[in-house]
Amino acid sequence: MAALPMLRVAVLVAFSVFLTLILGFGLPSVLNLFARCCGFPEASVTECIVLMYALFVLYVAMPRLPRGTVKVEKKAVLITGCDTGFGLALAKHFHKLGFTVFAGCLFKDGEGAKELENFHSEKLKVVQLDVCNEEQVSQAVQFVTANLEDSEKGLWAVVNNAGISTFGEVEFTTMDTYKQVSEVNLWGTIRVTKAFLPLIRRAKGRVVNIASMYGRMGNALRSPYCVSKYGVEAFSDCLRYEMKAWGVKVSVIEPGNFIVATGILTRDIEDYGKAHFEQYMALMRSYCGSGQREIDPVLDDIADAIMSKRPYTRYSPMEPHWWIRMQIMTHLPAVISDRLYF
Repeated sequence: MAALPMLRVAVLVAFSVFLTLILGFGLPSVLNLFARCCGFPEASVTECIVLMYALFVLYVAMPRLPRGTVKVEKKAVLITGCDTGFGLALAKHFHKLGFTVFAGCLFKDGEGAKELENFHSEKLKVVQLDVCNEEQVSQAVQFVTANLEDSEKGLWAVVNNAGISTFGEVEFTTMDTYKQVSEVNLWGTIRVTKAFLPLIRRAKGRVVNIASMYGRMGNALRSPYCVSKYGVEAFSDCLRYEMKAWGVKVSVIEPGNFIVATGILTRDIEDYGKAHFEQYMALMRSYCGSGQREIDPVLDDIADAIMSKRPYTRYSPMEPHWWIRMQIMTHLPAVISDRLYF
């Protein structure tokens, strides 16, 4: 997990203490029964509870341990979706760290592209890149190859950040909406990865795919987005297995709610067709302004995935309540998680 702010550490530790106290009333008898069945003395039950508690606290609250850092010198990174949000911040962040940055922008004459071009830096190059357009992806490969300091050493990292979102109940969400969201979030990720993989393999570099907490759990009104991000998770796993032999490391970033910081959800992409869904529309309008405003946790995790000698497979920068919900929904039986959250 990422290096955690003190508030999140405090909340997670408090939750772990609360959970331990709750389990303490029923767990001893369960462990006693298990101990008797295994022929162990009942006195070991207390030690088991203490050990379980200690492991839980370490897992959820321990800051990320240093695992060595690669040298930034002469390394280049391609980032998609640099017009706004995470992508724009990432381009500036990695440029500041000393990387040569190829910033893929959907609109090369847009505000984000102009902001990056105003750096007037040889190490920050704006690239016209619509991840849904095969021709533009091919042209981006040619541009990156031609502008690498040493193309024989390849491209160190690709960050597949470009993404869109929408909301609406399944019955009232058009098939075109499903296709549009997946075309960018899933097929765009696959298209760009496949195109740049030869350069990445040459460098024994990194592929970092931006998924979401909704790539690990579903939610009402978000099915197009969830479908696409579940696909990104599966694609990343398959790619990681294949790339291990080549020395390429693949990481997935699973941000929580950063809607207000990135603007990925706006009122312009509502997908409803019935008046009686006004209550849901009001809910989603409020949701558009919710979430964390600072994106530093995401930037730090992506930087670690690219710069650490031993990057994690998955990073989950999110608020404590979303992290707890994700763990419950992915590890407990659905009959329990459904009752808790739906």
